[in-house]
Amino acid sequence: MRAFYALLLCLFALVAHAKHVVQNWDVTYVTTNRGLNQTPKRGIGVNGKLPLPVVEAELGDTLVLNVRNSLDTPTSLHSHGLFQRGTNYYDGVAMTTECSIAPGTNFTYYTKIEQAGTFWIHGHTHEHNFDGLRTPLIIHNPKDPNPVEKEFLFAAEDWWPITFQESLAILMQPHGPGNPYTSPPYTLINGVNGSLVEPLHFEPGKTYKIRLVSMMSLPLWEFVIDDHELMVVEVDGVATKPKAVSVVRLAPGQRVAVLVTAKPNKSMNYQYHMTTFGDYLPLIPGVYPQQINSTVIYTADAPVFVPHAIPSEPFDELSIEALEFMPTMAADRSLFFNATYGFSPDDVAYESFNLVAYSSPKVPSMFSALTTGDMSLNPITYGPATNAQVLKYGEVVEMVYWSATRIPHPQHLHGHAFQVIEKGHIGDATGESRRRVPEKGFSPMMRDTVMVYSGEYVIVRFKADNPGAWIMHCHFDWHIGQGLNMLFISAPQLMQKTLSVPKSVVDQCARQGIPVSGNVVGHNSFNIDGAPKPPELIINRFY
Repeated sequence: MRAFYALLLCLFALVAHAKHVVQNWDVTYVTTNRGLNQTPKRGIGVNGKLPLPVVEAELGDTLVLNVRNSLDTPTSLHSHGLFQRGTNYYDGVAMTTECSIAPGTNFTYYTKIEQAGTFWIHGHTHEHNFDGLRTPLIIHNPKDPNPVEKEFLFAAEDWWPITFQESLAILMQPHGPGNPYTSPPYTLINGVNGSLVEPLHFEPGKTYKIRLVSMMSLPLWEFVIDDHELMVVEVDGVATKPKAVSVVRLAPGQRVAVLVTAKPNKSMNYQYHMTTFGDYLPLIPGVYPQQINSTVIYTADAPVFVPHAIPSEPFDELSIEALEFMPTMAADRSLFFNATYGFSPDDVAYESFNLVAYSSPKVPSMFSALTTGDMSLNPITYGPATNAQVLKYGEVVEMVYWSATRIPHPQHLHGHAFQVIEKGHIGDATGESRRRVPEKGFSPMMRDTVMVYSGEYVIVRFKADNPGAWIMHCHFDWHIGQGLNMLFISAPQLMQKTLSVPKSVVDQCARQGIPVSGNVVGHNSFNIDGAPKPPELIINRFY
């Protein structure tokens, strides 16, 4: 009986501790150059301002995003990295899980916080992320396995002097892509000009947590503190066993948290460095690469340590283990995804998985899964341009990504995290480049966004234990717009039994005249006449 009352007290304490974290956001246009030496452009902010406020919550809270759309186009918000278990309709993906928020209307996202770590919120309609609709989401764990007295946050984003739609029009113009780099971007750190980043103040012997968030739309970036070890303890919102590194590299969409233990004395000050780069990007002095430097101050009058070199190397997922032990999952099925650049017959450039460039359906795919009965098990229900894969509940899916073109791809999966299992070079006939996690006694790191470099393959595995319509896409914003997306429909018949869509989601569709039942075109049959069709693509060997 005493144990029963103790359990009740724990439950009451948990309920009392949980709270609603409420954000009231009026999504508006903001004309600004963000303090950079650029021509101002019409960006997208909140409550008339950029950057957006950083959102913080605790495990067990409910995040409430009250959104007013004051734009002249639909918009939506995606909480990147949150699984949205049982709330697929709040994942924020236009024409997958919702119809977006109509101009001049209000909508509220309710998200029960069941994960702790480093995440971010960004626009997921018309790639509004590119134009500024993005901010870190930090979820604290009251029982953090690595408690510290103080945290620092570095959120990196690239700010272009042209809008996403302007840049995409350049890339997808008929008769071959143009050059959007004539209006190059610059890097912002925590929403301000990177050259204005503030110093860090360390006290001898103390340990600090540094959260790194890549809200970039295109480049990679690296973080280094001279002569200080970075201890990785979290990747993409999943806790890891501590792993010492000298540099952390992030691709768009990725997040990493590290612990840094200060030196035992104040004899020296140091520098930290953030470098924006990418060998797939044109060489533009001061842009690609762009190095941002500031100081780690122990005491004001100490000399600054001078390193021999600033380290640079890829992030080694295969050597890092998840903190919660889960051995390598055995795959029930394998799917192969060739991230391929191709051209339509009129020479318009597209990105694709397996030569299928994504186009949105006429009915949001979640509603098709919920309203078509047994037909929900057939991928054709969702249309040929969604490249849909229907998954059984609980099956382990192995995905083999590769990029045979000169362009890499940060691949992001919604609603899940995957184990990173193997990497290698696609042209390696000997297997010398093949690296794989140990088969026994090893808990592969899990993440939701993995970088697939040019000429490389990557194997990941995830368990389809989250019923819903989940999109997978490259997190280069341009590639999303050019078609490098596809769809997973996970356990559609279980969705029909367990998922109850709020009226507010349905009402947004009604306001925009978008149907919420039937297949890709709203028919309750396999008749998909009028469905968007992917263009016939021709591979160009120069890409």
